[in-house]
Amino acid sequence: MTRVCFRLQVKPDRIDEYRARHADVWPQMKAALRETGWRNYSIFLADDGMMIGYLECDDFDRARADMAARDVNTAWQREMADLMVEPSGRTPDAAMAPLEEVFHLE
Repeated sequence: MTRVCFRLQVKPDRIDEYRARHADVWPQMKAALRETGWRNYSIFLADDGMMIGYLECDDFDRARADMAARDVNTAWQREMADLMVEPSGRTPDAAMAPLEEVFHLE
């Protein structure tokens, strides 16, 4: 199992909308995440818009690629893109760069 943590930035003026959309994630999106191996997935959001994601999976590159192939993910990423700060123009899921794990307490 792999533990993955990543950060993204929500536009400060769109934080309330980001929270609202995640309070009502599409059932098809939740199912796709489960079907493609995303487990124990959580998103944390700071008041300044810093978003931290955490998930567990067997292979992050494969889990992300499998999600990218889903139509529901394409639609979700399109919906979320305007809420995120991403100067390179990538979709939020393409911008997920795993952070280095430097400590884990078992």
